[in-house]
Amino acid sequence: MISTILLFKLHELLQPQFYIDNGGLWLLLVIIFAETGLFVGFFFPGDSLLFVAGIFSNKLAAYLYDTGNNFLNLLMIIVLAAIAGIIGNTTGYLFGKKIGPAMFHWKDNLLFKKKYLHQAHDFYGKYGGGAVVFARFVPIVRTFAPIVAGIVEMDNKKFTFFNIVGCIAWVGSMLAGGHYLDKFFMEHYHFDIKKHLEVIVLGIVFITTAPVIIKMVFGKAKAPTAK
Repeated sequence: MISTILLFKLHELLQPQFYIDNGGLWLLLVIIFAETGLFVGFFFPGDSLLFVAGIFSNKLAAYLYDTGNNFLNLLMIIVLAAIAGIIGNTTGYLFGKKIGPAMFHWKDNLLFKKKYLHQAHDFYGKYGGGAVVFARFVPIVRTFAPIVAGIVEMDNKKFTFFNIVGCIAWVGSMLAGGHYLDKFFMEHYHFDIKKHLEVIVLGIVFITTAPVIIKMVFGKAKAPTAK
């Protein structure tokens, strides 16, 4: 009985709608900050949460101020979420500069997996400063990329630039995507995607995690066979 309840709660925590209904705008901002600034935030549904938040942008705007205009409400959510993400990445960067090197010697536990840190390190090594931007669109990696940037002591001005660009691109595309896709289907096909959020969320999760899965499966080069 207890295990069933726990599984049910876990299922809820993986659903973006749960956070929208139970925490609204403020919980959204906290999660965006945590996922991009705290290494324990890698399990939050960042991409799908932003996408769903775009669909409910008017509802979320009402937590602060409903402008009465769909575009302005969406823009307000984008600005606030972008600020939360920028501050989150900055926190991760400063954290990395301070104690990052020691993290490679930490033992795995429920909230920390060293392999994720190594994945982010490889990702950063491959793409350089652009990794701060690209990492925004890759689950798990986006949590550790700013920490790794701090570990390797990336120039603060350079990091800040890529941080701002990446966050605006990520937040803006996800929120606007959800908002306008919902509007498009309603106006042209009278199809309410709000009634099919679980399928949409699964699709987003599959698309955004595909690069990680591909890397895990095919990323390692085959060791040469002895002749």
